[in-house]
Amino acid sequence: MNEILGIVIAAVISWLNFVLIDTWMGLPEAPSVKGADVIGRSVQARGGDLAGGFFQGNIVCSPDASAGTLLASIACYTIGTPEGGLIATVLVYFGNRLCADPGYAGTTGALSITVIIFLTSFIGFKPEYFIVGMVLAILTIQGLYHPGASRLLGKIAQKMGRHTKLT
Repeated sequence: MNEILGIVIAAVISWLNFVLIDTWMGLPEAPSVKGADVIGRSVQARGGDLAGGFFQGNIVCSPDASAGTLLASIACYTIGTPEGGLIATVLVYFGNRLCADPGYAGTTGALSITVIIFLTSFIGFKPEYFIVGMVLAILTIQGLYHPGASRLLGKIAQKMGRHTKLT
């Protein structure tokens, strides 16, 4: 498989994996910690969506599906598929508990991407495609333009019934 095409497809899969899981688990609804509240309100003050800002703040402050997806991709590459991803899933689970995170978004993200990497390996995808793809996916949410990304995340949250009720 062409590496560039593989990375682009892996980035799209990784983006959908972590955004849908994090939204489904309620990250846009409320900040789980004070830092997520500060980030969400800062994004809102700059013209962004509050729910999208809470989403962005929550993924910065605890190991949610973005971290789980990236760690499992790295572990699949370094240790092997699917064993590496399963080890990463356990580590993310413990990381969630250490952060007193009440949810399982990180664990779910790590487990789902492990299964995805395993299944796509049969058609020529390599774990390293998902490492680069996940870095690109995180960049689109956290590194380019926070207000714009938060509005997109807010629309996704609204469609999934997970938009914040806070003001």
